[in-house]
Amino acid sequence: MENREFYIDHDGISLHAKLDFPENEGKCPLVIVAHGFTGHMEERHITAVASALNGCGFATLRVELYGHGKSGGSFRTHTIFKWVSELLTVIDYAAKLDFVTDLYLTGHSQGGLATVLAGGMNPDRLKAIIPLSPATIIKEGALKGDMLGAQFDPLNIPDTVEFPDGKLLDSAYFRTAQLLPIDEAAARFKGPVLIVHGDADEAVPYRCAVELQKKYENAKLVTIPGDDHCYDYHLDQVLEAVTSFMKNCCI
Repeated sequence: MENREFYIDHDGISLHAKLDFPENEGKCPLVIVAHGFTGHMEERHITAVASALNGCGFATLRVELYGHGKSGGSFRTHTIFKWVSELLTVIDYAAKLDFVTDLYLTGHSQGGLATVLAGGMNPDRLKAIIPLSPATIIKEGALKGDMLGAQFDPLNIPDTVEFPDGKLLDSAYFRTAQLLPIDEAAARFKGPVLIVHGDADEAVPYRCAVELQKKYENAKLVTIPGDDHCYDYHLDQVLEAVTSFMKNCCI
């Protein structure tokens, strides 16, 4: 099977996607791979995870979500609810591919948070999920009115919030983030969960991963000592954790 680059339609929004296959021919499991806030599918940690999974027999479907990469929509108007809704469409698409045996989902940072939420909505279709540095801090920040250096009144959110780097987000991002059903989603997913988090993460505190693990019935937390949000120092340990977990899931 040949690797493919294409677009998946979601209510008129084109989602940029890449499907990569392992060397073995025939049917195989597939892992959907999502990036994070301001990210895209070609980031070092995203391509490394996908490549490692391809190397041990899994197909991967990398996708860029609303307002990011080459997908439709603008960054300013994106919300996590939009991302989760798009992941539901991508899961529908992947489930219908004739070569797929089992379906998995992984995502980094905001994509990891979206993985938690989409996992809770698809406990019957996803064999396991892997939130990488999951940004559950987003809900906390939206409720407090303090997120990545942007400060606002959480009870009177302005139409637009500006970040220190000049990026803008409409208020819908924060209004919806305040009501994200993280606990409910974790409670509904009974399958295996792998959480990977660096204990020196500068964007999402390590405690978020510890707290998230406790919400699941069957979750393992792998700590990457001394590593940051995008695993700039010990990416090899992340890849080992992910591939070992996935091999065990398929036994």
